[in-house]
Amino acid sequence: MPSTERERKVAEAVFDLATRTHECDVLDLLHDLTTYLVALLGIRAAGATILNEVGQVDYLTASDEVCRRLEQDQFELDEGPCVDSTRSGEVLFPTTLHPPGDGARRWPRFVPLALRAGIIRVAAVPLRAGDHTLGAVNLMSASRAAPTSRDLGLAQVLADAAGAWLSQRRALQTKDEIVDQLQAALNGRIVIEQAKGVLAATLAIDVEEAFQRLRAHARDRRVNLADLAARVARGESPAELITPL
Repeated sequence: MPSTERERKVAEAVFDLATRTHECDVLDLLHDLTTYLVALLGIRAAGATILNEVGQVDYLTASDEVCRRLEQDQFELDEGPCVDSTRSGEVLFPTTLHPPGDGARRWPRFVPLALRAGIIRVAAVPLRAGDHTLGAVNLMSASRAAPTSRDLGLAQVLADAAGAWLSQRRALQTKDEIVDQLQAALNGRIVIEQAKGVLAATLAIDVEEAFQRLRAHARDRRVNLADLAARVARGESPAELITPL
């Protein structure tokens, strides 16, 4: 049976996520996961969240600034789909968001922020490494038509492909070892946020473009994204990175 173009892209995404080299950056992998989800599911945004070392929900990466801000809002409010799905480690089936005036009681402080950002439907699947549930992959849509329950199956396949890489990296076996790896990525994410701001101010560009420039520079030169971000945050940006295109 001939495959469709979408099926081909799904297969390529799964293969890419599951077969990265051990030197691959964790944040880079998970950002690509969110990018694939947005492209293949037709959703507005996606993000990856975990329980950090003190048991709080925190985000590792997001497909864009809309999702990043909403994940940060949920972290600060201690409320929302990302919080629920990360703590439960279970599937959050597609849920349509309704204004508080419509009688909705779930996530009363988060929902108005999401609606203001154009998000009207959310869902999530677990982020797992082997038998260990680490957090969740969150899906945000500006349409009532997506994500669907069927989309969740594809989202889980992609999340599991990324999780397979996490569990195989350097032959990590225990959940604590994998959590330590993600905590290091979380610390790197904080530095990356700082570097995005520095680069955006230096080049007078928005933070999404700043992040794309950081990623492209790190990939082209095969350097760790967090290490590059730390240099930028210290004011030691490579000359070629801050040269306007």
